[in-house]
Amino acid sequence: MKKIFSIALGLALMCFSAQALKAYDEAAVGSSTGGSYAKVGLTGGQFLKVQHGARGAGLAGCVSSTVDDLSAVYWNPAGIAEIKSLSTEFDYTDWFAGFSHNYFAVGTPIGENFALAVHFTNFASDKMEYTTMQNPEGSNTFFKANDMSLGLTFAGYLTDQFSFGATVRYLDNSISDMNASGVSFDIGTIYRTGIQGLTLGVSLHGLTSDLTYSGRDLNTTHSLYPSTWSSDVDVSLMPSSFNIPLTFRAGVSADILKQDVHHLIGAFDFTTCSDTPEQFGIGAEYVWNDLLAARLGYRIGHDTQGLSGGIGIKYLTSSFSGRIDYAISPMGALGLVNRISVYIDLGRP
Repeated sequence: MKKIFSIALGLALMCFSAQALKAYDEAAVGSSTGGSYAKVGLTGGQFLKVQHGARGAGLAGCVSSTVDDLSAVYWNPAGIAEIKSLSTEFDYTDWFAGFSHNYFAVGTPIGENFALAVHFTNFASDKMEYTTMQNPEGSNTFFKANDMSLGLTFAGYLTDQFSFGATVRYLDNSISDMNASGVSFDIGTIYRTGIQGLTLGVSLHGLTSDLTYSGRDLNTTHSLYPSTWSSDVDVSLMPSSFNIPLTFRAGVSADILKQDVHHLIGAFDFTTCSDTPEQFGIGAEYVWNDLLAARLGYRIGHDTQGLSGGIGIKYLTSSFSGRIDYAISPMGALGLVNRISVYIDLGRP
């Protein structure tokens, strides 16, 4: 009965995800009388699409079904169920154009079958100079963009093969003296078939209501009658509301080779997002002696990212164990994106 319920829940999530994305696409593409237009660029909160964790980035995102650490918050919250002891993770991404992306999470088990994680994400720019039509070269005053999310993820096993996860986040998008905040939700499932390591993962990210910017930069003065001597009046601009990206991921992975010393995993992922075309990824991870890992992945359908790669090494001390991962992703004309992740498990010396 539990197995039937698990499969039914996974299918229900897939159907719900498909309907949610279909509804969004119909709203984005437009009516038959009004013509159609591309859905690219219709959402805000783009920092939510920046990948977490060097392992997943090195595999070009092909970890929806294999993620088992705190980066699961991004890829599939059901992976948090694999946290079996107090753990922490820190990720740093050297993004292009002077932006940086940081992620920090702490997770702990709750009983035998459940786990909880608290996580914080920050995406920040270097300082940028104000420019106007009157001063296109700059005005010697500066501002920054700073986006963040603070979240809580709960995950667990319904059976020994089926896990689920759910995330709630507080979001804040800030630029100069304006900000837009709200709450979002993610859900995901992972099903382990027990056949040659075959694993299936499905998740939906970015369920939320509309967000709207507010702040001092929306207040200004305006002359109603420039040709007269009338005084300027105070004006408050009314910005349009926006959605964050709604993303659906589905992945499958399996053991290509599994021996005492050598372990090779192959993975395939499909991603569809409310503001980008569909993407596909294929990746492979080779692990030697449960100590060293080499990863390679390729993403299809992304306008800048293609080939990705990375390495990882596990370490043991008398009081804890952990893993350091590094990934590099060429982004075309944007240059190279470098990621590093540090994972510490306090319960596995």
